[in-house]
Amino acid sequence: MLDLYKLKIFVLAAQEGSFSAAAERLLMTQSGVSQHIHELEAQLGTQLFTRGRRGITPTPSGETLLRHAQDILQRVAEAEAAVTDVSQIDSGQVHIGATPGISVYLIPEWMQSFRARYPNLSVSLQTVVTPQIEALLRTQAVDVGFIEGELDEHSQQGIHVVPLEAVEQYVIVGPHHAWWGRGRVDIHALDQQAFIMRQVTSQTRRWLDAELHHYQVRPKITAEFDNLESIKRAVASGTCLTILPEYTVRQEESLGLLQRIPIAAAPLQRTLKAIWWKGNLLNPVTRAFLTHLTRYFPNVGLP
Repeated sequence: MLDLYKLKIFVLAAQEGSFSAAAERLLMTQSGVSQHIHELEAQLGTQLFTRGRRGITPTPSGETLLRHAQDILQRVAEAEAAVTDVSQIDSGQVHIGATPGISVYLIPEWMQSFRARYPNLSVSLQTVVTPQIEALLRTQAVDVGFIEGELDEHSQQGIHVVPLEAVEQYVIVGPHHAWWGRGRVDIHALDQQAFIMRQVTSQTRRWLDAELHHYQVRPKITAEFDNLESIKRAVASGTCLTILPEYTVRQEESLGLLQRIPIAAAPLQRTLKAIWWKGNLLNPVTRAFLTHLTRYFPNVGLP
C-alpha cells in the first residue's frame, strides 16, 4: 500500500522541480527526500523522475502518479476536515504570518476570540513583510498569511488569495497641525505637505509613492521610520502628517492624540487579504481559524 507521507514528498518534489527545494519546504535533508523517492520507485517498480542538471521532471509514470497522488491527498484533507471536531480535540495550533499593521492592531483580537471559542487550540504569530510571508507559506513554516501588500504576478500563480475587506487610507494629523479639526481633505491638497513615511524599501511606501504620483502629489518627506508606532508618535507631537488605515489609530483618536481625516472620494484604498500556498492542504485547525474570521468579515466565503 502506498505511504501517504511518501506521496506528499513525491508531490512536493514534482511541484518544485528539485529534491533540494522539496527538502527545504519539508525541513528535511536532500538525501532524505531522495531516499523516500527511491523507496517509492522501488515499491512501484518504475522510475518516477528524470534527473538532470536543471532539476527533475516526472516521467510518464510519474505524471500518472502525480495526478492520482494530488487527488488522494486532497481527499484525505477533505475527509479529515469533514470529521474533525476541533472543539473536542486536546490540542492544535495554527501558524500565522502577518504584516506589521495587521499583526499589531487586528490579529490580537482575532486570536483572543478564537481562543475563547476553542480553549484547547492556540495561535502562533510571526510578524514579517509580505515577501517573507510568501516564503514562509512556500516552506510551510506558516499555514496562512494576512497582508495588505500587493502580490506580484509571479507570486499570485502559487498563492491562493481571499480578499477580506477594502481598507480605506486616511490622512492622520496631530493637534499641532493646521488641518486639526478639518472634516475632509482633497487628495490634491496633499501636494507639498510635510509627510512622515515608512522607509523607501517597504512595500507600503512603494505603494503610497505610486498612488501619490498617480494624482501628481509631491510630498515633502521630513522623516522615515520602520515602524508605525514611531510614525504615530512623531505625527502626534509635530506638524507633519502621514497616511494610515483607521484601525492603526483607534486608541490615539479616542485619547485626542491623533485625528483621522477622510480623503474626498476615498481614492486611497488597499485590500486586507488572507493568503495561503495553493499546494498546502489546510489542516482542520487552520480551517477553523479562517472560518472563525467570518464573524469579522461575514460576506467572505472561506473554506
